[in-house]
Amino acid sequence: MDNLTLLNLALCYMEENLCENITAEDVAKACYCSPASLQKMLRRLAHYSVKEYIIKRRLTRAARDLLNCPEDSILDIALRYCYQSNESFTRAFESVWNCSPSAYRQKRSFADLCPRLNLSEFDYGDEIMSRKKMVDISELYDLFKERKNCYFVCCDIHALVPINEISRKAGDLAIAETARRMDMCAGAEDLVFRIGGDEFALLTASEDRAYAQQIAEQILAMNGQSFSYESRDIPLNLYAAVTRFEGRNLRYSELFASLHQTIEGSKN
Repeated sequence: MDNLTLLNLALCYMEENLCENITAEDVAKACYCSPASLQKMLRRLAHYSVKEYIIKRRLTRAARDLLNCPEDSILDIALRYCYQSNESFTRAFESVWNCSPSAYRQKRSFADLCPRLNLSEFDYGDEIMSRKKMVDISELYDLFKERKNCYFVCCDIHALVPINEISRKAGDLAIAETARRMDMCAGAEDLVFRIGGDEFALLTASEDRAYAQQIAEQILAMNGQSFSYESRDIPLNLYAAVTRFEGRNLRYSELFASLHQTIEGSKN
């Protein structure tokens, strides 16, 4: 079994069993490989251990349930994702989202902080894969088609590497803060989603470029504001740029490339 097939199998197994108490050993056994080999490949791809990836996917799915299942209590959702109490779930949720589940449910709309990884576009060679098309946003394709003339606001973190050098946890909090800022600036019908390691897009419900530009300016106005990590205030700055897909036929791969090109252009 080649590495790409093995990783896809592992990702599918984890996704299908997020509500079960699975371990790295369980995933490796399901994929007919050693735990050490699986850990090495996933770390090369995503800089996460198997356990970390499972936790982040569980808490991403839990965040979506908090928004989409208002009839479910926080404890219901905690138990669904293998947490045995409100307290243990809240600690884990805060470690990823930097807010409590109850505060998140009241104030937020963005849920996909850690989207499912997508390897369909890659060949796995001796070098690490490109991180540009890692995440799966294919489930949004119908919305993209519905809003094909609407504007996107694309964002990227300026100088994430020095933040990651402080701690990988600090880098994760910077990503969560990026999502929070974009969520704050989004309108009621706008949608924020993640398109890469530290790259996000906001799909507006408007064909008015000025509306999207105003959102970008609101995001940029927060540059220099800090988030807290272990009693340390870390300033966070974002790039932001506005675009609209101009291709004749809306293809998922071309849209994805267009969003990334917009982000690269904002850095010039």
